[in-house]
Amino acid sequence: MLKSTKFFTVIVLSGLFLFTSFSFAQKKIKPPVRISPKAEVSQIIGLTHVSISYSRPGVKGRKIWGGLVPYNMLWRTGANEATKITFDTDVKINGKKLKKGAYAFFAIPTQKEWTLIFNNDADQWGTFTYNETKDALHIKVKPVKGNFAEWLYYSFNNMVVKKRGNPNSAVVSLNWGELKIPFTIETTMKY
Repeated sequence: MLKSTKFFTVIVLSGLFLFTSFSFAQKKIKPPVRISPKAEVSQIIGLTHVSISYSRPGVKGRKIWGGLVPYNMLWRTGANEATKITFDTDVKINGKKLKKGAYAFFAIPTQKEWTLIFNNDADQWGTFTYNETKDALHIKVKPVKGNFAEWLYYSFNNMVVKKRGNPNSAVVSLNWGELKIPFTIETTMKY
């Protein structure tokens, strides 16, 4: 009798375990809602594929520059994860060489001049794990007044074609609020 009671208990518990396992397996888990939606923009410059992956915060009536984004402090140039910029060939950024690869893209804004930073640790959340020893390139740029942009976005403009019909350079701009932060990407045409 004792053996059959133990056997019955094991069968019931096993059935209960299997039933609850299948029940939980069927439940759909929704990803968290992002207040700042993800976006990606890409462009072929010469023979180089350039892509920028970022999250798009909104102004929402807030003071952005010197407020939400403080001056003289490292910023991830978007929201959530650090913005990632990828080049599939070597490029020049404002005339300075940068090897092909993926980079986290940061900035240190001031009222008159910004430092743009390309960091080798491409997959970071915000600025929490930023390590300046992994910086591949720093450039200085001047912010420019632009048309108001409620949602942060990146754009490719002013493409210059030197040979064979493809642009060899383009100006990339971070656009948000009333500012544009431009920098130039140049590529070499190698066939």
